[in-house]
Amino acid sequence: MKSLRRGFTLIELLIVMAILGVLAVVVLVAINPVQQLARTRDSGRKAGVTQIGHALEAYYTTRGGMYVPETTGWVTALVDAGELSTVPSAIQIGVSGVTGCTTMAQNGWCYDASDVDGAEPAIVFTELESQSETSKCDTAGHRAFFIWSTADGRGGLVCGAAEPTAGAQTWNLVQ
Repeated sequence: MKSLRRGFTLIELLIVMAILGVLAVVVLVAINPVQQLARTRDSGRKAGVTQIGHALEAYYTTRGGMYVPETTGWVTALVDAGELSTVPSAIQIGVSGVTGCTTMAQNGWCYDASDVDGAEPAIVFTELESQSETSKCDTAGHRAFFIWSTADGRGGLVCGAAEPTAGAQTWNLVQ
């Protein structure tokens, strides 16, 4: 009489578990969860800057060609004027080595106007942190910023060693 063997041997099970472990490590390395989270935060930053940029343009239209004056309460001025119902939430930096913007910073967003009273073009910007964005800045020491330029009427990526400043110039915005 022959006995029938059913099931797997211990060696077969260990080999299958080892293969699945290697595949899991490969997938985790390919996905890179830290960079996935950084890209997600950057998307939120871009959306926030665009929202504030549109509010800035609406403010300009309703105020007879004047942008928000460059004061420490520039975001609050947009809310008080009714151009923003709520300020987009600040998004914390999660990658080491990225400091965030500081020029007229309010609630994580930065602002620079060409002049103090708001008669000239202005920009709203924030620093980006994901490798997919910072790798577009090919010069060593340059940081990636997403700006909304009122001179251009749109937003885009700008690379620079220092934070961007407003002016009558148009930007070479990378999409």
